[in-house]
Amino acid sequence: MATTEHRPGSGRRTDVDAAFRGHATYRSLGEQTLSPAEERFEKGRRTVGLFLAPVVAVVFALLPLDLPDDQQLLAAILLGVIVLWITEPVPIPVGGLIGVGAIVVLGVVPADDALTPFGSTTVFTFIGAFILAAAMLKHGVARRFAMFILSLRWVGGSTARLVIAFGLITALLSAFVSNTATVAMLLPTAIGILSVIAKLLQDKELVAPDFDPLRLRVGVAIMLMLAYGASVGGLLTPVGTPPNLIGRGLIEEATGERIGFLQWMLMAAPICALMFVALALVLLLLNRPEIRRIEGVHEYVQHERAELGPISRAEKNTLVAFGATVALWIFPGIIALTAGTESDLYTTVSDRLDEGIVAVLGASLLFLLPTDWKSREFTLNWSDAARIDWGTILLFGTGIIFGSLLADTGLAETIGTSSADWLGLTSTLAITVFAVILAIIISETTSNTASAAVVVPIVIPVAVAAGINPFVPALAATFAASFGFMLPVSTPQNAIVYGSGVVPITKMIRSGISFDVLGALLIVVLLPVMIGLVLEV
Repeated sequence: MATTEHRPGSGRRTDVDAAFRGHATYRSLGEQTLSPAEERFEKGRRTVGLFLAPVVAVVFALLPLDLPDDQQLLAAILLGVIVLWITEPVPIPVGGLIGVGAIVVLGVVPADDALTPFGSTTVFTFIGAFILAAAMLKHGVARRFAMFILSLRWVGGSTARLVIAFGLITALLSAFVSNTATVAMLLPTAIGILSVIAKLLQDKELVAPDFDPLRLRVGVAIMLMLAYGASVGGLLTPVGTPPNLIGRGLIEEATGERIGFLQWMLMAAPICALMFVALALVLLLLNRPEIRRIEGVHEYVQHERAELGPISRAEKNTLVAFGATVALWIFPGIIALTAGTESDLYTTVSDRLDEGIVAVLGASLLFLLPTDWKSREFTLNWSDAARIDWGTILLFGTGIIFGSLLADTGLAETIGTSSADWLGLTSTLAITVFAVILAIIISETTSNTASAAVVVPIVIPVAVAAGINPFVPALAATFAASFGFMLPVSTPQNAIVYGSGVVPITKMIRSGISFDVLGALLIVVLLPVMIGLVLEV
């Protein structure tokens, strides 16, 4: 992906464009540019993990602990898998599969018992949502939406409004589309707009003619808004990011409490809105733009929008499939609000319109709605679906397996009782704070998905042992697992914007730690309130 070579008001390529085009971002948006020192660290981390994981598992299994054999073996395997997830000597989904295989081979439980949780409805929700998102990206629906927002006249005249607009676009798209894909898609547009701003600064002689456009403070604000805004928007829906579905599945497995699609959105929307306000303030205060008023951005966006052309049949089909799916996801929640959750109507509708089934049926529409009937071409083909993130689906399945086995073997109760006694956590607030801090720390060093898979199963038994409903702390850990803003390795979207060369590591750390703290406070304070209002837990 690359920005257009045309610049409004000019028939030539600018030096600023050339500076951006020469950067690694234009070679591969999905690759993080690592320094030699960072490459050595990553290589060392993976090498250590390859040998440390089995050593940890074997040593723990041989310790003379007062535990039943199945609990001790399960704990040993889980510790080894956590080491694999954090150090990543093998892909994270493979680490989970190794753990599941070890559970069966070592006789913790039979294969059928181990694999049954993989049939969770949430797995099908993952699959359907990923296929719908693939269609939105393939046919340009997401990009068209972004260009529409940026083309609004109020956006283009102010750097602050431009930063906020990029955040809104990213957050709204990330509620349904992969965070990483959203940022990768919007990055070329962001860089193109930065080139317009840099040229304006040079024309007004506010910067030197040889000024490096990669050093713009407004560029840091826009890039970090893309990365962090995606994480905030991902919290808005259950399908917005893998940790949401993982945490929700584990909570349902442990408590029997189900969070509907509409219920999740009603609960998350106020929290996400305040998080977004906090994010905008942090980024604009710590990375104050060099200029308040800008010219030329509106014309640039209009040109980009014109190049998209009229809406295509494939885009219309994608919108039909997406709209039908979301409507059916929300419909049981509307019935609950009107008729109550105890009514026969709600029971019938929620059973028939299971989210996983709705997701795969909605995705199936993409293979049925034609774009060219004569040649039997449809909105998506299977090669498109084959490219979705099947690794995350596998990771989720293995996480559900571990969560189920923790409960079935009694290991969850053992962990909870021991942890509660050792940590002295006896209140919902204390356990929630512990859950949020732990999830954020782990998400800074490993994937958000792995953070949810590791932390939520720890928090649930701790709460149960303290005689507290685990719903609030477990959901707080789920939300906090989507944080991790300090380092390029914390999330793929952080890696993408860091790889653009616009964001120095020091500014990412300074902005990231500020937002980590504010986000943690918002989760601890607001989430219990919203759960009480919406879910009555």
